Amino acid sequence: MNPVQALDAAEGTTCVVGAGGKKTTMATLAHELDRAVVTATVRIPIFDDWVGRVAVTETPGAVVDEALAATDADWPLGVVPEREREDRYYGYELSVLDDLAARDVPILAKADGARMRRLKAPSTDEPRVPSSADTVVPIASVHVVGEPLSDDLVHRVDEVSALTGLDPGDEISAADLATVLASEEGGRKSVPPDATSIPLLNMVDDDALAATAREVAAEIHDRADVPRVVLAEMRADDPIVDVVRN
Repeated sequence: MNPVQALDAAEGTTCVVGAGGKKTTMATLAHELDRAVVTATVRIPIFDDWVGRVAVTETPGAVVDEALAATDADWPLGVVPEREREDRYYGYELSVLDDLAARDVPILAKADGARMRRLKAPSTDEPRVPSSADTVVPIASVHVVGEPLSDDLVHRVDEVSALTGLDPGDEISAADLATVLASEEGGRKSVPPDATSIPLLNMVDDDALAATAREVAAEIHDRADVPRVVLAEMRADDPIVDVVRN
């Protein structure tokens, strides 16, 4: 199974949330697809180097329509409303993503931030998932299992503590990671009623981590009704390690 199949990203809007691989996951999906629109509902680091071009525009629908009608469009196509500073763009309002969803092209959207950490839980005002989203992919790095709950690895330590009962400095277990990803206040927060949530355990780069990731996947299935949990190393040429079904 390739990444597009594993994450149901062949059509509609796929939103990535969480920590530990949003950028690499979006880039991998974008290049696996014949054409795709890459965008965000939150700030997004500059991504010009892994798309065909980025259009900075307040009317992304018109830009996408033009690209769809062209025979020589540069895909994947990035669309953003404004450059905030040298290293990142702003994201669109949710209604803009709902409008884009009417186009016959896969949309990949970053829907929260994680400050380069490997696990996170959302704050009160995130993730910013449009109602038109078809798939939401909560991501975490399996590397956090066995590590202490700390700001070095985890974004929003207090929120993760509230979900898991861990205190700062406590060791994160497979069950703790599963709890964060499976929770409707964690990885599955703001998933629209008709959308599918497909958790992704990333950075599975050796056999020991694969065994740990399968343990996490089983714990997720114990906690949430998701069709599958994807194990991956999104930096690899062949990124899908396993797909654990319910």
